[in-house]
Amino acid sequence: MEGSQKSSIGLKVGLGILLVLFLGTAFYASKLYSDKQETERVLISEKQQVMKDLSNMAKDYDAAIAEGERTNQDLIDARARIQDLMDSLKVSQNSVNSLWRYRKKYLALQEEMEILLEENDRLKVENELLAVSLDSTQVQLKERTMFTDSLLVQNTELANVVEGAASLQTVGLKGLGVIERRSGKQIPTERARRSDKIKICFTVAKNTLTEAGDKELYVQVIDPKNNVLGSNGQVQFEDQVLNYSLISRFNYENRNLDICEYISATDDSKFEEGRYRVNVFNDKELISASEFVLK
Repeated sequence: MEGSQKSSIGLKVGLGILLVLFLGTAFYASKLYSDKQETERVLISEKQQVMKDLSNMAKDYDAAIAEGERTNQDLIDARARIQDLMDSLKVSQNSVNSLWRYRKKYLALQEEMEILLEENDRLKVENELLAVSLDSTQVQLKERTMFTDSLLVQNTELANVVEGAASLQTVGLKGLGVIERRSGKQIPTERARRSDKIKICFTVAKNTLTEAGDKELYVQVIDPKNNVLGSNGQVQFEDQVLNYSLISRFNYENRNLDICEYISATDDSKFEEGRYRVNVFNDKELISASEFVLK
């Protein structure tokens, strides 16, 4: 009776121990499962955060590439590495080691991005300064070109002025009729029928800019009927033809020179009554003009 009672007590104790062990094991298993669920939730959240950080980094690269006027291959290559990492992270397992490996790669890429973007900003500033310098150079070049053109115009104008100033000029141009005696004596007359010759006199003015030497001027005498008297020769100047009565040739020595030239009446006719015009040309340029009347 006493042995049976002891055996019953032992069985109850054994069952109690087994129950405690079972409950402990169940509690431990439940805690492990709960910890696993929490760990997985944290890993998924961390994975999403890394993906978000990589996406933001990719957007920063996209903006930097779009702002650049020239293709920056370093930025493009770095952007491609980020995309590869994002694609790999999407299909990766949710483990601590895996996530830590991706976060290390993200941190390395972030450090690289800071260096590349800083370098890109420096290049942008240098390009802007270069553009400003180029604009300034173009402005200076334009101003220099305008100055050169202006100087060329001034030099051309000055050359024309000097050329004009160096041209021969005549003063005191006058024409009159003369009666010529056998002795050679000449008597001025206003009578057309009595005039044997028309006398044209002028003074070649002193000009130190003109080169000394043999010179010639064209003298043109036009009668009242608009005929060119004398030889009525012609000389061509580009698109201009000049009819002249005579060529006055002389040696010029850079001082005033008095010159008289003559046009004789023809044997079969005398000079016409009326107004005569006298012109003197230096090449094609008219340098003197005068009129006189024979009655």
